[in-house]
Formats: sequence, structure tokens, C-alpha cells
Amino acid sequence: MTVAEWCVFGTLMLYLLTIASVKWTGHRRFDNSRPRDPVFYEDPIRARALGAHQNGIEAFPFLATAVLLAEFRLAPQHLIDELAVLFLIVRVAYVFTYLGNRPTLRTILWSAGFALNVAIFFLPVIKGYLPA
Repeated sequence: MTVAEWCVFGTLMLYLLTIASVKWTGHRRFDNSRPRDPVFYEDPIRARALGAHQNGIEAFPFLATAVLLAEFRLAPQHLIDELAVLFLIVRVAYVFTYLGNRPTLRTILWSAGFALNVAIFFLPVIKGYLPA
């Protein structure tokens, strides 16, 4: 597996761990028979964790598609890997800014992550213009 493919897996695990951690730490208040109970998410940190989790679900398909498309179309693997690692780093920082209630920085990081995804997606188009 390539580094970028491991980053796809890391992104998946990140959004799962984001919500699992608040469910685990709130185990006395979390009712697994009602996992989407809005009362559990009334706590501000839990609400932000849920938001970060949901945004991770939204961001994941684009990353996975961009990485697989770039690899399938034979874009330079080292660039795919580097951009995917940067994306994962940005997503980790994004989760922390979401949990820490830093909306401006969170938006900047979201935009950077989206730009990295776009860059990975278009690598096959521009590969002829890149130095060998």
C-alpha cells in the first residue's frame, strides 16, 4: 500500500475516533441503545465532536476518490503521498480547532484541506507540466 492509501485509512480512523472518544469519556451518560440521542450532544464539547465527526464523514469520500484517481491515472506517487500526508495533518489540526472552539482557524484549515484534495484530484491533469 502507498503512503497516500494509508492516509485515506488514517482519515477514516480520525473521524471515527473523534466521536468514539466523547462517547467513551461520557460512558455514564451515553446510552448505546440510543446513539443519536440529542440530549447527549447538548454538552458543548460533545456537540463540537459530533460536528467534527460529521465533517470528517463529508470530507472522506473526496479524499479517497482523489487519491485513487490520481494513482490510477499515474500521477507522480511522491506528490500524491506528500499531499495526502499534509491533508491528514490538516485534518488532525482541524479536529482540535473544532473541539477547541476556534471557528476562524477551523475554517482556514478546512479550506486548506479542501485545496489539498483539489490538488490531489488534478495531479493527473497537470502531471505533464511537472518536473520529472
